[in-house]
Amino acid sequence: MNLIQDDIDFESYLNADAPHANVRQASEYVPALCDSLHADRQRKRVYLPWVKTKENFDFRMGEVTVWAGQNGHGKSHVTNMVALSMMGQGERVCIANFEAKPLTTMRKMARMFSGVNLFSAEAMADGQLEHVKRHYRDFGDWCHDKLWLYDQTGTQRGSKVMGMARYCAKELGIKQIFIDNLAKCIKDEDDYNGQKAFVDEACVVAAEENAHIHIVHHLKKPPNEADRPDKNHVKGSGSIVDQPDNLMLVWRNKPKEDERKTGGHTKADEADEFVFCKKQRNFEGIGEGEPTIGLWLHRDSGQFLGAAHESPLSFQKPYPHRPVFVRADEFAEEV
Repeated sequence: MNLIQDDIDFESYLNADAPHANVRQASEYVPALCDSLHADRQRKRVYLPWVKTKENFDFRMGEVTVWAGQNGHGKSHVTNMVALSMMGQGERVCIANFEAKPLTTMRKMARMFSGVNLFSAEAMADGQLEHVKRHYRDFGDWCHDKLWLYDQTGTQRGSKVMGMARYCAKELGIKQIFIDNLAKCIKDEDDYNGQKAFVDEACVVAAEENAHIHIVHHLKKPPNEADRPDKNHVKGSGSIVDQPDNLMLVWRNKPKEDERKTGGHTKADEADEFVFCKKQRNFEGIGEGEPTIGLWLHRDSGQFLGAAHESPLSFQKPYPHRPVFVRADEFAEEV
């Protein structure tokens, strides 16, 4: 019979997180470091819609991106287009917008997808509705098995939202999950601990399920809406900036709009919208890892384009490893 002596320090075994258990020789990591070279070469890269950002930014699995902006500055507009581009690259996407019903989201995304203004007077005229319906059906056919919408509006329990995100990743294979927005997941505006816990759980779910979670959030109301934002303008707990891997600030060029209304032209060459990348923790590319992305609004399609006179993008041909999109007019010629 073998006896276990009572003079063993069992408490040290009870604590699996004892510091000495996690201290290892650096050389032990060299084989894994070498293996990572092959894994990185084979990793599928998911890009922003605009070709000019190829060397500056891509969405990695297991990460969280916060998209922050003032009210009315186009946060959901930009992220809807980003979602469309991801679908065009072969990604499965879920959008949980707690401020808009799914039908509203679908209308806006169908317009961007079609490349034309489906809400114009011409489109709504007698005899044209079947044409609009055809655009809607084309969009519906294309986004089947690519896009899911979480049909809930109003304030939600943070734990329920995170459960939804985990379900999407684990059961449906959805790897791009948009939560719009953080304020609808935390009951009280000054609940900084709740905000911290929500973002922390988002980081855990993204890492454990090998997904990418996008959180739309608000900026503090500035003294002057014309001021460009910085990361210290993000509303609420500092953990909203500290914990995520990436931070994107969305800003509408109101000074340009105001000047245009008065007939001025000094800002005519400026972009209509800017996305300021203020954090990209794991960037290893050759470009600028925190780019400033100027965008121009194509008013018929509602798309944001990378240059002033570009044609709308077509999202119908996936390019899994490179952010190249056929223009809508070129695609029409091909078919």
